[in-house]
Amino acid sequence: MISAGDFRKGMTFEKDGNPFVIVDFQHVKPGKGAAFVRTKYKSLLNGTIREEAFNPSEKFPKAHIETKQMQYLYNDGDLYYFMDNETYDQIPLQLELVEEAIKYVKENDNATLKFYKGKCFIVEPPNFVELEVVECEPGVKGDTATNVTKKAKVETGAEINVPLFVNEGDKIKIDTRTGDYLSRV
Repeated sequence: MISAGDFRKGMTFEKDGNPFVIVDFQHVKPGKGAAFVRTKYKSLLNGTIREEAFNPSEKFPKAHIETKQMQYLYNDGDLYYFMDNETYDQIPLQLELVEEAIKYVKENDNATLKFYKGKCFIVEPPNFVELEVVECEPGVKGDTATNVTKKAKVETGAEINVPLFVNEGDKIKIDTRTGDYLSRV
């Protein structure tokens, strides 16, 4: 059990049977009345953010989040299959769950899956990936104003803004947290 007085950023707890992560907290000791903890927390299942004040002595169960590195195998149209690298068990996941991550993950690449009570609730790609540009317009010589970008489609289907000098067939490094181009490889 975790008391509200022990809340810290990144800590997970359960409330009403749902897992949450602390986004921000503040211990408040007003001149009159009892102290309280002003908390901003995010649902791990659906991403909604709430703000609430708790009595520092309130207790909550700790939410146990299991994190696994799993290999993306393939998709069969409706389901995306991931394999546990240790047990070789395969799990199918719906598109809604993998939609953001799959833009940056190729077949046989690893991704981080997080589970709550045995059920996967989020798929995260590696922070940085190297993908090949399969489609983009050629840069026009002399069109070199600062920070001019163009759209490029990479092998996984994601569209990234890249500098004019990037061409089809180039491998580029992408920050998956922001979707930004970092460099050519």
